[in-house]
Amino acid sequence: MSGVFIGGAGAVSAAGWGMVPLRDAVARGVPMDVRSLDRPGWDHGLRARGVPPPPSRPAFLSHPRLRRSSSITHYAVAAAIEALGGSMTSTQAPIQPAEASRLGIVYCVMSGCVSYSRRFYHEVIQNPSTASPLLFPETVFNAPASHLSAYLGVTSANYTLVGDAGGVLVGLATGARWIREGRVDRCLLVGAEELDWLTVDAFRHFDREWIFGEGAGALLLQRAPSLVELDCVTDAELFTVGRSRMAAARRVKEDLPVALLGELLCDGLSGAVRMDGPEQKVWDDWRGPRASVKQVLGDGLSAGTAWQCALGFDSILRGEHPAARISVVGCHQQAIAARMIGVREAASHPVRSSDLAQNQPA
Repeated sequence: MSGVFIGGAGAVSAAGWGMVPLRDAVARGVPMDVRSLDRPGWDHGLRARGVPPPPSRPAFLSHPRLRRSSSITHYAVAAAIEALGGSMTSTQAPIQPAEASRLGIVYCVMSGCVSYSRRFYHEVIQNPSTASPLLFPETVFNAPASHLSAYLGVTSANYTLVGDAGGVLVGLATGARWIREGRVDRCLLVGAEELDWLTVDAFRHFDREWIFGEGAGALLLQRAPSLVELDCVTDAELFTVGRSRMAAARRVKEDLPVALLGELLCDGLSGAVRMDGPEQKVWDDWRGPRASVKQVLGDGLSAGTAWQCALGFDSILRGEHPAARISVVGCHQQAIAARMIGVREAASHPVRSSDLAQNQPA
């Protein structure tokens, strides 16, 4: 076992704000409604699954750093608060100053703060002299992680990893390594994306069946023992000129430990046949329970993988499954997988002690 445990999870998705809506939506297995997103120059919209308004205005929005932040930051902060055991209705951050100094943050993203980027460059094109400088700070990839640190008062390590959906599991291994090396006691892993016509239109060129889903997911990794342990994260298997997505996905599957009876597979299938093909074929022989989060909530890119992780943790915590494996075959970069296991199962079924991913940021 890794000696790294998972203490909490949080989510924001098309199902709503929190883990309960996500869990219930995936259990029903009915895809969330698709909304039409206006696309300039077209007389018809683009298909996407957006996050509904929160039940009430989140209290964290009163924080000075969050008043002008974009929706991707709101989703990331809300998911992180839930993973820490806090509430969006509380005006107090769910962490004490002494804890903040030993809390790390690994924020993972692919598309990023595209909404404010589009708005800023639109203003630049219209009239560079009047483009709002207030928008520019929100265009950078690490803006949400910076805001999250400011809100929580975190002064420890804070990384933003930019990559495809597999980057979230690289981030999972990174946070786990920090804990094992003693750099932090706990680490928030967050994956988030926001809805904008630019992102949806870009992916439409590669697969017309692809449906984007915005939101965020978060896991709280910790040194202190809990009911769920991170068993392993495989090495990332990269796609190259001489190596197909299928070959990379097959190698990742082979690197995972033997499954337990009743173990859950949280796959990365989104319902887009062309994109799903390699992962679908590799896992065709899986006969255990299975959950396809993205088919219900949309392909959330980094958020989608974070949803997979959050659901896997939740299913073990609730006693529904003894373990969960997370499979990700990214759209252009890497295939990678992870496994979580209930501590009782870990003690009674000693499987190999896998190294956490080697190819991660220094």
